[in-house]
Amino acid sequence: MTAIHHVAVVVDDLEAAVGFYTRVLGFRLSEARPGNLGPGAWLDVGDQQLHLVAGAPGPSRGQHFAVLVDDLDAEVRRLRDSGFEVSDPAPVGAARQSFLADPSGNAIELHEK
Repeated sequence: MTAIHHVAVVVDDLEAAVGFYTRVLGFRLSEARPGNLGPGAWLDVGDQQLHLVAGAPGPSRGQHFAVLVDDLDAEVRRLRDSGFEVSDPAPVGAARQSFLADPSGNAIELHEK
């Protein structure tokens, strides 16, 4: 095994989720997704993908995925200025992290090395 190729999350409003990930976080909608997979979307971020699956998200038990950011303080400021709730940056080992949620409540870690 060499890397994580993609992560899939369940979202209860596909249109709102696609808008959040593309307009707010800057992911790109992928055209590579086959049409026979049912409701969902694939998004590109760096060399990885996030797959959105339409459905009812399960309860939060600490599950999340992390995206790398170059400047955590700037991202937190930008997101808060746009009206999003983001946790204060906190150290984790030699790195720092903050958390926010997508419109379906899925946790996202912003991770700065």
